[in-house]
Parts: sequence; C-alpha cells; structure tokens
Amino acid sequence: MRILARGLDKPWDVQQAPGGRLVVSERNKALISVVRDGEVRTLADMSNQVWVSGETGLMSLAVDRKRRVVWACHGDDSTGTEDVRVTRMQVDRSWTLVQSARTLIAGFPTSTGRHGGCRLLLARSGPDLYIGTGDAAIGTNPQDLDSLGGKVLRVHRDSGTAMRDNPWASAPTERRFVWTYGHRNVQGLAQRADGSVWSVEHGPTVDDEVNRLVPGGNYGWNPVPGYEESVPMTDDSLPGHQMDAQWSSGDSTRATSGAAWVEGSQWGSLEGTLAVAALEDEQMMFLRFDRRGRFVSILTPPALTKFGRLRSVTSARNGDLLVTTDNGTDQVLRVSPR
Repeated sequence: MRILARGLDKPWDVQQAPGGRLVVSERNKALISVVRDGEVRTLADMSNQVWVSGETGLMSLAVDRKRRVVWACHGDDSTGTEDVRVTRMQVDRSWTLVQSARTLIAGFPTSTGRHGGCRLLLARSGPDLYIGTGDAAIGTNPQDLDSLGGKVLRVHRDSGTAMRDNPWASAPTERRFVWTYGHRNVQGLAQRADGSVWSVEHGPTVDDEVNRLVPGGNYGWNPVPGYEESVPMTDDSLPGHQMDAQWSSGDSTRATSGAAWVEGSQWGSLEGTLAVAALEDEQMMFLRFDRRGRFVSILTPPALTKFGRLRSVTSARNGDLLVTTDNGTDQVLRVSPR
C-alpha cells in the first residue's frame, strides 16, 4: 500500500495515463490534476464552467492510454442552464495543459444536484464510451427512454454519436444513446475480461447493486408517483422483463461506488474478482462471480478498512489498484497484492 497523493478535496476518479502519470478529478474544486512522483499539478481548472451542487460537480474521468485524450463527466452551467455532460479534451505532449476541449454529449438531467451519476468507461477494444448516469432524483427519468437520466449510455468516444448497434440506434430521439435503463444512480462501470460490462449502483436505504449489463435491459428502478424511494430497486410489476441484480447488499446500505476487475496472477485468490469501493462501509469489497455471472463469495480485507470512505477504484497497467478516498482531506492510494 502506498500513498501517491495527499491533501485532495473529494477526488472522484483516478486514471493512469501514458508514461505512468495519474490523472485525478476533484469534484468540488473542479480541478483535473496530474500526479507523478508524488507531485500534484493542475492540468485543467474547470471551475468557470462546472456546476457544483450536492453530489454533482467534476466527477468521472476516462483517459486514452495510447493518445493524449481525456474525457470528463461533470455538472455544467456555462450556458445558463444546469445539466450534466461529457467534455472531451486534447492534452499537450508534456501533460501540462489542455490544448482543446469540446462537449461530446450533453443534456443529462439535473435537479438539486442529487444523483448526478456519473461514471465513464472506455471499452477494452473499439471506440465505445460507456456513460453511467443518475436519475437526478426525478421519478420518471429511469423508465423514460428519451431521458438520459438513470441510464447507461453508449457513444463513440470521439464523435459523441450513438453507436450503430445500440438497441434504439435508429431512433431520432435521445433513446438512440441508451444502452440500458431503469437505473437509480450509477457510480461504477467495469468491463470483465470476457467483454461483459458491469455497473455498480446506489440503492435507497437498502439494496446497493452490482449489475451485469445486457443491451436494452431494464433494471427496474421506477420510483413513482413523485420520487417514492420505498419501492424495490427492481420492480418486477413493470411490463416486460426486468433484469435482477447479480449482487445486492440487501437490508444494509454500503454506498457502493467505483469498481474494477482484479487482473494478474500476483493477486492469488483475488484474481478475477470485482473490487468495489464502499463509501458508507469504509471498505473495499472483492466480489467473486462465476463464468455465468452468478455471485459466489465476498471478501473485505482488513488492510483496506483503515482509510475511511473509498470512492473510486481503477486498474493500473501492472494490475495494481488505484483508489481514492472521500473524507474531505483525501488521498490517492496504490494497492498492491501481498
């Protein structure tokens, strides 16, 4: 276990960039920073455009490991109307400044800043960018295919256009971007070695979830009328078929957040598990699923219960895990197997 950076303010995400450097987002300060050799320096100050309210601010990042391109998902009020959107940025050779930036996709709904999402995932191969969004605490959003809230979206990472094999790709409306729907507040996305994409989601006071995503799948969150949070996370009374969670916390609230599949034989028995950060439980959970995606077991190492709330977990190139804390004065950790 190594501490790579200290003194950060709610670092929402950490990603490894070319050359071994790390890129970190700070939610409330709206800063994107580069961490290298213990030094933290600002790459982009987005505070003049990022809308910060409640759970919304500068959230997830995606970093191309071959090109100098960074994507950021964030609240935005630069046009005078708040929304959540994804910005694509080209970075200079020395990773000291952003050369150009443009909006990739916008219009994710907002309300008070609650349930802003927003997790990004670059596919292992191909141009796909997956975007997990929150429902903005508006009850109709998750089941409304033409709302971008409460969804996992799938777009081309460079153009922002809907992928041609999306379930509703030919639609003239917003549903062309939708990959899955019926979500509450997607906090984590991770792609397994077999190519399957999995999401991690906040439940209300119960039933935090890990889901295996199936194109066009409805994951059943339907908190209407109003925003009625006593309904089940998966409402089987809805028309059609609803997708059940692969794992659920049940009656407890763990506030599951970022996730990454653990890769490399150096991890021993933890190889192939899904590492899930937990905010409320202040721990890292290693969840094992079989080849069909059925839950097998859970392990929570005591060594990872000493850092308070854990927000994000991603994979470094050598298989180590990169972790951010969420305690107010925060750290970036590098976790290696013993």
